[in-house]
Amino acid sequence: MEYQDIAIGLDVGTTKIVAMVGRRNEYNKIEILGIGRSKSIGVHRGVVNNITQTIEAIREAVSEAEHSSGLKIKEVIVGIAGQHIRSLQHNDYITRLDFENVINQKDIQKLIDQVHKLVMLPGEEIIHVLPQEYKVDSQAEIGEPIGMYGSRLEANFHVVVGQISSIRNIGRCVKAAGLNLSGMTLEPLASAEAVLSTEEREAGVALVDIGGGTTDIAIFKDNIIRHTAVIPFGGNVITENIKTDCLIIERQAELLKIKFGSAWPGENKETEIVCIPGLRGRDPKEISLKDLSHIIHKRVCEILEQVNIEIQNYGNEEQKKRLIAGLVMTGGGSQLKHIRPLSEYITGMDVRIGYSNEYIAGEKNGIISNPEYATSIGLVIKGLDDKKKYLCTPDMVHKYDNNHTSEVISTKFYNKKQKLNYEDNSDHSKKKNKTKSKSFLEIWADKFRQILNDTE
Repeated sequence: MEYQDIAIGLDVGTTKIVAMVGRRNEYNKIEILGIGRSKSIGVHRGVVNNITQTIEAIREAVSEAEHSSGLKIKEVIVGIAGQHIRSLQHNDYITRLDFENVINQKDIQKLIDQVHKLVMLPGEEIIHVLPQEYKVDSQAEIGEPIGMYGSRLEANFHVVVGQISSIRNIGRCVKAAGLNLSGMTLEPLASAEAVLSTEEREAGVALVDIGGGTTDIAIFKDNIIRHTAVIPFGGNVITENIKTDCLIIERQAELLKIKFGSAWPGENKETEIVCIPGLRGRDPKEISLKDLSHIIHKRVCEILEQVNIEIQNYGNEEQKKRLIAGLVMTGGGSQLKHIRPLSEYITGMDVRIGYSNEYIAGEKNGIISNPEYATSIGLVIKGLDDKKKYLCTPDMVHKYDNNHTSEVISTKFYNKKQKLNYEDNSDHSKKKNKTKSKSFLEIWADKFRQILNDTE
């Protein structure tokens, strides 16, 4: 059995850390080879606040994924989120001196590189520069300018920015856990890869990923990312309120929310009561489910109102920007009972819960397609797409034998016409590699690795 096109996604969340190993099968579906999960106790609202605990949690999740997949994990793609993330719109242009020749990838890369030189606030770093629409001379609303003639190339960009310290801390934890960092991507963009269809992106859709510490939003229209935002609270706020108002411990509050919680207070009757075991030597505590639903309802409304504000900030009231496909909710918080009708009531938009069934194959489909794994699946998809794009990378997995010694497995990639080996010394390959320009993701990854090396 050959292990090729394998990618490992690492979701460093506030409540859990998930390592997922996957590959594409012959039907272009994602086959999950292994998954590991550990409790995240060193991350608060998407930001690392305890390096040691986060490293141990990453090691635990990766170790579990290794044993379930039979692979030794060496390289991961990591999701990044947190309250430090912000986005902005930017317009920039370049003047082409060789305007008698058509626009090519080098021109676009030059424009993107120019955006990367923007001066950010102290301590901030550009994470993503995402082109939206191009303009060539006086012709606007161009989706793909390559092959066109023009002297002035202009574009609107969606720029995602984060704190350098937070980015470095995540990279440091991954590196200290004995892993190589193949790349980073914004978590709502990864989740979108797992749960959104091409039709939804074209019609206009808002992805709302309700995690433990943050609620991530990504808005698409005409197959273009239009707006991203991170709301600095999520499911843990609900749990904390249950804990405080009901005077119980956090573990009990979380179980109450999952098993009996509802976002719609009118569903429960006054006579419905659940009994919580008391602490050592104390009497059990009785909690009304109606009171519980009122607590949950209040917090969920606050989250959804913030989501609605971000949608309005995007400009959903304009006819041209209308989100026809409505909302797609994913993440662990989307599993809360009756959250869908409440979301439709507050936003006035169609809402569905985002599952990854469409992209997952195999026996693990039912478990893995759960919305709480959307980000992890999206990271695997992103990793596989990057490998397909770049055609070849260093070996990243080792196969276990019965004695737990590892045998290196070459990771090979193929195009439709011929096999391309990683070490191809032909003149054609040298010429191709020489003329191939780096994408902005590769440039950013190189820059990020340099930042990590500087902190040694």
